[in-house]
Amino acid sequence: MNTGSTPFTHPLINFELPPEVEEILAAAPSVVVPESVEDLRKLSLCDADDLGWHEVAYDVPGQGKVVEANVCRVSNGIAANYVDPYMRRRDPDCMVIGDQRKTDKPKYEDRYGESFDPLRDETFGWLKSQPLAVFPFNAGIQGKGADAMVVGPANAGFFALGLALLQGMIEPDKVPEGFSPKAVIYVAPPFRHTHFEGKQVVVHNRLDGMHELFSYNLYPGPSAKKGIYGVLLTLGEEESWITMHCSTVEVVTPYDSSVVISHEGASGGGKSELLEQVHRQADGSLLLGENIVTGVRRSISLPQACDLHPITDDMALCHPTLDKGTGKLGLIDAEDAWFLRVNHIDKYGIDPTLESLTIHPKEDLLFLNIKAQPDSTALIWEHIEDEPGSPCPNPRVVVPRAAIPNIVDEEVEVDIRSFGVRCPPCTADKPSYGIMGMFHVLPPSLAWLWRLVAPRGHANPSIVDTGGMSSEGVGSYWPFATGRRVDQANLILKQIVETPEVSYILVPNQHVGAWKVSFMPQWITREYLARRNGAKFSEKQVQPSRCPLLGWNPDSIMVESRQIGTRFFNVEKQPEVGVEAYDKGAEILYDFFRSELANFDSPDLDPLGRQIIECCLQGGTVTDYDSLLGGGSLRKK
Repeated sequence: MNTGSTPFTHPLINFELPPEVEEILAAAPSVVVPESVEDLRKLSLCDADDLGWHEVAYDVPGQGKVVEANVCRVSNGIAANYVDPYMRRRDPDCMVIGDQRKTDKPKYEDRYGESFDPLRDETFGWLKSQPLAVFPFNAGIQGKGADAMVVGPANAGFFALGLALLQGMIEPDKVPEGFSPKAVIYVAPPFRHTHFEGKQVVVHNRLDGMHELFSYNLYPGPSAKKGIYGVLLTLGEEESWITMHCSTVEVVTPYDSSVVISHEGASGGGKSELLEQVHRQADGSLLLGENIVTGVRRSISLPQACDLHPITDDMALCHPTLDKGTGKLGLIDAEDAWFLRVNHIDKYGIDPTLESLTIHPKEDLLFLNIKAQPDSTALIWEHIEDEPGSPCPNPRVVVPRAAIPNIVDEEVEVDIRSFGVRCPPCTADKPSYGIMGMFHVLPPSLAWLWRLVAPRGHANPSIVDTGGMSSEGVGSYWPFATGRRVDQANLILKQIVETPEVSYILVPNQHVGAWKVSFMPQWITREYLARRNGAKFSEKQVQPSRCPLLGWNPDSIMVESRQIGTRFFNVEKQPEVGVEAYDKGAEILYDFFRSELANFDSPDLDPLGRQIIECCLQGGTVTDYDSLLGGGSLRKK
C-alpha cells in the first residue's frame, strides 16, 4: 500500500486532483480508472461466482459481512437487486448539510449532535483502505455545470455504472484541457450501518470552490441522480439560474407544425407521461374517463396523434447562455440517460415502445429492482418483490439518451410550461381538491405560486404519505436543493419575468371531479394545444374559473371535430359534484396555499413576489393576478 508520502500519479488521470482525493488515492491499495462505460459493466461483475452472481458486500464492525446488492449480467445489460427492501427507493429524509452556509435543510450537527468534520475524516480513512474506482464526469453539461469526479469502492461497479450512464463519464483521452473537479462524490456504503442505523444518508458539504457529496448508501437516486441535481441547484444559486424539474417534448402535429411543451410537478405529476403516446383502447379510441358514481364511460376517437420528439425527462438545465432574447425559455437536458420508473408496467403490452427498447437495446442497460437471473433477459414488468405478493413500487431502468427514439439533443425554446397535479375524486358526498378541469390557463403570477406550493397530490407512487395534501417544495425540486426556499423562489420568479412569451397551463391527472381519467387530460391537452400551434387564448375562448387559484378555463374544446364538453372543464357543473362540494374543494386548496406560502415570509423575498402572495392571501381574482405580472396572458380579441 502507498503510504501517501509521495504524490499520486496514474497514467489515465491527466488532470489536477483535489488535495483530499489525491491523498486518498495515494494511500489506497489499488485504483481502477475505467476507460469506457464497458469497463464499468465489467467492473460491475468483477468477482462473479460460477453461477454469474457478483455480491456487493462489506465487513461491518459489530455486524460482520453485510450484503448490499446482488448483480448479474443479463442479455440486455446489467441487473442489480438490493437485499434490503428499504434500499430500493429513495428515502425522502436522506439529505443533510455538513457545512455552515445558509440553508433551510437539516444540518448534520443539528440532527446528529456534532460537527460533520470527524465523520468526513473517518470516511476518508475508510476509503484509503479500499480498492477504489474513480472517473471524471460533468455535472450538467460541459461548460454549463461543474467539473466533477467520483471516488468509491471498486466492488460497487454497478453504482459507478449508473452514475456514468446518468451523468456521462469522461473517458481518459477525452478529458478537456483545464478540467478541474469542483464537485466530488465520495461513496462509503458501510457507514449507513455503523453511523446511521441502516438509513440512507447523503451529506452535502459546500466548501469554497468545492461541493463534496458523501453517499453513505448504494442507491443511485439520492446521490448519482438527485445528489448531482443538488450540486447543479447550488451552482445555480451562486450564478442565478435554475435546473428545472421537468420533462420536455417537441410535439409535431399531423400538419407539420410544432410546439415545445415542458411539464413540471411533483413525482407522479405526469413528467414521464408527457413523453408517452396517448394510451388507446382495443378499438383505438381514447377512454376520456369513467364516472365513479354512475359507472358511465366516455370515449372519443383521435384518428392520428402527434409525433413526439423527447427533449428532457427530469432535469432541464436553464443556463443563461441559452437565452436567445426571444422572450421564450431556453433549456437543454442536464442528463446523459433517463432513470425510468416502470412500476406501472406490470404485464406485457402496456408500453410496447419502451418494452421493445429495453428488451432489444442499442447498448446494454442497467436494471434496478427487476427480477432477473444470470444470462436471462430482464423484463421491465417483472418486478422484484419486497415481500411475497408485494412487488417493489420502484423498479427502474437506466436508458441512455442515445437509445430514445426521436431524441432532441440540442437546446430548445419552450412555448408552453405545464404544471401537473395528482387529484383525488371530488363528489358531493366527499368533497376534495379534485376540482380542476381538464386544463386551466394561468397568468404568470399564478404559475409562480403553483411552483412555490408544488402539491405532491393524491396516491403518489414514489413517496408514502399519510393522506391529504402535502408539498414537494418550491419548484418541485426542493427535496434536492441545499440552500434556502426564498432564494429558489426568487430565481423562479426572475425566470418567469424574463420569459414573457411563455404560456402557462395547469393540468390534473387521475381524476376530474367524479371522473376517473388517469393521464388522459394531459395527453388530450397536449394534442389540442399542439394543433393550436401554441397560440395564446383570447378573452372569448376562456372564462375565469370559479376558484381563482385555477386561473381561466375553456367551457369546452374541439379536438379533430370531437367535442369535449363543459362538465370536463367546469367541475361544479357535474351533477355528482355541484357548487357546494366544489366550493369546499376550493377552500381546501386555499388552506393548502396559505399554509405553504407562509414558508416564504422572508425579508429577502422579491417585492413582486410579496405582492403576488398578498394577492393570494386576500382572495384576489384572476384579473388581479394578471395585472401583477403578465397583463398579456390572454389575447384581447
